Amino acid sequence: MMSALVIEIVLTAMFLIVIMGATDKRAPTGFAPIAIGLALTLIHLISIPVTNTSVNPARSMGVAFFAETAALSQVWLFWVAPIVGAVIGAVIYKVMAKES
Repeated sequence: MMSALVIEIVLTAMFLIVIMGATDKRAPTGFAPIAIGLALTLIHLISIPVTNTSVNPARSMGVAFFAETAALSQVWLFWVAPIVGAVIGAVIYKVMAKES
């Protein structure tokens, strides 16, 4: 469970950094969809073996309701980790992307 929490937080933070960097006013226009799409693909390739990557908390919740396993007791992770990861990613991006 700890590895799932860590990977979801880290990959969400990295995804947010990519999104913010690709959509920054200093970034070249028109390339944001490519960067974001490739980052999302990489996130799936890395985390599917660990957590079956939902990337969308609502999708995790819907599947957990109908699964006859312990999924409902674990769905909190797919809500908490993206929020924590997003906060961490935003702070990191704010520090990294300071305008000089």
